[in-house]
Amino acid sequence: MKHVRTRFPPSPTGFLHIGGARTALFNWLFTRHHGGEFILRIEDTDVVRSTGEAVQAILESLHWLGLNWDEGPFFQSDRLSIYREHVEGLLSQGKAYRCYCTPEELAERRKRALQEKKKPKYDGKCRNLPPPYPDGPYAVRFKCPQQGQTAIDDLVKGRIVFENAELDDLIIQRSDGVPTYNFAVVVDDGTMGITHVIRGDDHVTNTPKQILLFEALEYSLPRFAHVPMILGADRTRLSKRHGAESVLDYREMGYLPEGLLNYLVRLGWSYGDQEIFSIGELIEKFSLKNVGKSAGVFNPEKLRAINGEHMKMLKARDLAPRLLPFLRARGYEVREGEKVNKIIRNLRERAKTLGEMADQAECFFKEEIEYNRDAADKFLRPEMIDIIEELMEGFKGMTDASKAEVESLIRGVAERREVKLVNVAQPVRVALTGSTVSPGIFEVIDILGKGETVKRLERARVFIRDSVTSRGGKNEN
Repeated sequence: MKHVRTRFPPSPTGFLHIGGARTALFNWLFTRHHGGEFILRIEDTDVVRSTGEAVQAILESLHWLGLNWDEGPFFQSDRLSIYREHVEGLLSQGKAYRCYCTPEELAERRKRALQEKKKPKYDGKCRNLPPPYPDGPYAVRFKCPQQGQTAIDDLVKGRIVFENAELDDLIIQRSDGVPTYNFAVVVDDGTMGITHVIRGDDHVTNTPKQILLFEALEYSLPRFAHVPMILGADRTRLSKRHGAESVLDYREMGYLPEGLLNYLVRLGWSYGDQEIFSIGELIEKFSLKNVGKSAGVFNPEKLRAINGEHMKMLKARDLAPRLLPFLRARGYEVREGEKVNKIIRNLRERAKTLGEMADQAECFFKEEIEYNRDAADKFLRPEMIDIIEELMEGFKGMTDASKAEVESLIRGVAERREVKLVNVAQPVRVALTGSTVSPGIFEVIDILGKGETVKRLERARVFIRDSVTSRGGKNEN
């Protein structure tokens, strides 16, 4: 294979979404696998809809995903003179022509063609218009061959053949001097030496037009690979209603870039039965031969599961700096340290995102625990006061409250009172965390430490006594 050069050309009319991110990823993996260059090109010729905010969001998204580029970003708005030179070249060679038809005239002819059951393509009125040319605004059209065929040997879909007679004399430059999408793309790919164009299969119908333009401009033809679209669960085109957010939204929810990339690559590509891949493995194993022909279906729960697996793969000390911003966003001034590492080790089996982990970790940082009402009614009962007091005395007599000491204390209390361990552990869990759901009680105490544990037990004792008083001193067992 010749030296590989690919490109990712987003339009800055909005944020980078799942479909665009997967296209960038496929190009990036293919390029890195073959040791080539990955080029970033911003297609911003739509002046009305393109924004600087969208450009920054796209760049930020790619940086966060780790999809680094080797050249660029190039902006089409900076290359208008290059496109005009190519237009003039085609005009001078008779491969393009000036079209003076007004939008109103074109709309009327299109309407008439549809009424006559004909293909609503340009009728060629200006195709052979001789000079002198009219003094007025004009667009420039490409003189498309009217006979023969144009074929794509697609690296994913195989051979696709188009009849040239079905193609239109497409506009390559509008009357305001701005190039159209199909023309600018070909000029960019040709001048930048792009060898492989990997994109969504919604571009298949653009490809024969672009191939003819490549040939007319005498540029080397890149290889094309059209990958299937991503669909929602209802098999319609993926949109926000299916749970597809922008890449930056996933970052804010606490997904890891490794988890999101792993999920995206599996939406259309496979390697045996393997589900979880490191970035290094993806670069090593990625091939267009393993890209499927059918559309991938976006599954938010599958994304969460894969992200959870990547959280488990990271050591606590490596996950900690990623978790801290989420804890700080919830109002906790937390620093890296053994407490955070312990929390991570105990929560990563159940949390699927950093956002979820931060929510579950809040109970370890709150100044005052808020008890779940149902949990408190069930477990923080008057008969627990004696047990809590015995536990508090036991903790005060400990030197370092090791896991072994804590377990011995709680089991000993349960045995002396002839109750099951759970009948001590679950009320203590509510007293310490406010909920019946948390890591194991011994792990909770290990994270909180002796001092905070005793403080929270004391508060639970006061809460129970106040509750008894508010009920008139009655034990409602």
